[in-house]
Amino acid sequence: MKRIILTYGTFDLFHIGHLRLLSRARALGDFLAVGLSTDKFNLSKGKKSVFSYEERHAILNGIRYVDEVFEENEWEQKRADLVRYQATALVMGSDWEGKFDQFSDICKIIYLPRTEGISSTYVKNLLSQEEPRRD
Repeated sequence: MKRIILTYGTFDLFHIGHLRLLSRARALGDFLAVGLSTDKFNLSKGKKSVFSYEERHAILNGIRYVDEVFEENEWEQKRADLVRYQATALVMGSDWEGKFDQFSDICKIIYLPRTEGISSTYVKNLLSQEEPRRD
């Protein structure tokens, strides 16, 4: 039986923490589908991405661990996605610990430890402190 793993995120300013999460998630199954937050959904969460949905989608599609990328348009779609994909597991970063346990009736819920010292917010803060560069 094919083990299908789902994960979700914004994946803005793609960094080593994102890569490690996707690698570890893919290692848990045979197929990794990623729900990528749309720009509109991010705005509803009070977030604005540096890169557009299309750019973030292209980056994720280029990652060898990712088999499919689909739109995440709202919080409520996760249950339907898990059923539609017949997911074996939902994998999220440990910063979401306990937030998706209500889906344990559909599949296994796994919270993976985050990579210490890195996040998109951290990268944004670093960049905002730098002197402008001329390329």
